[in-house]
Amino acid sequence: MIKVTNVHKSFGSLEVLKGIDLLVNKGEIVSVVGSSGAGKTTLLQIIGTLMEPDCGNIYFNNIEVSSFRDKQLAEFRNKHIGFVFQFHHLLPEFSAIENICIPAFIAKIPRAQAEKKAMELLSFLNLLPRAHHKPNELSGGEQQRVAVARALINSPAVILADEPSGNLDTHNKEELHQLFFDLRKQFNQTFIIVTHDKDLAAMSDRMITMKDGKIL
Repeated sequence: MIKVTNVHKSFGSLEVLKGIDLLVNKGEIVSVVGSSGAGKTTLLQIIGTLMEPDCGNIYFNNIEVSSFRDKQLAEFRNKHIGFVFQFHHLLPEFSAIENICIPAFIAKIPRAQAEKKAMELLSFLNLLPRAHHKPNELSGGEQQRVAVARALINSPAVILADEPSGNLDTHNKEELHQLFFDLRKQFNQTFIIVTHDKDLAAMSDRMITMKDGKIL
């Protein structure tokens, strides 16, 4: 489903990625681990088309997205890739349902259709009573679940998560980890997760270890 071939990336004289090859299948939960500076987040950003590789190719379902132009790339990213970060990045002036709908509105999905899907996701995530609460009225765990719903609103091919539980307490962390597997079971969702959390890495279908810009 997702194929990365011979990806290199440097920042000035610092070579961060040194020829990465990776294949991720549909419905697979893959964790990427390694020490700080190993290149994990850079790889995730390149897979997510947020950053261009110096060389190499990225394929989604045999479509080479690394050759897309900026506008085409932005449209592809919006429709096919969901992002969850360590910090939820919810817009404080909007309610939970409004935050969730933003990617759908960008994709020009009609408001009624977007809100219906958002409410379905809120229900699945046990957040329906919080639909019209703003981020500062939600707990940390609730905020991160809203961020997950936002990532799911356009039914993306893959969710890319960068330290998604790094800012949560133990209880909320365990709930979020279980949520990933519930989403895979319910929607056959694919996840690539950069994490330092040993428990989450151990739960994954496959753990990829990076060191010095390479996959071991």
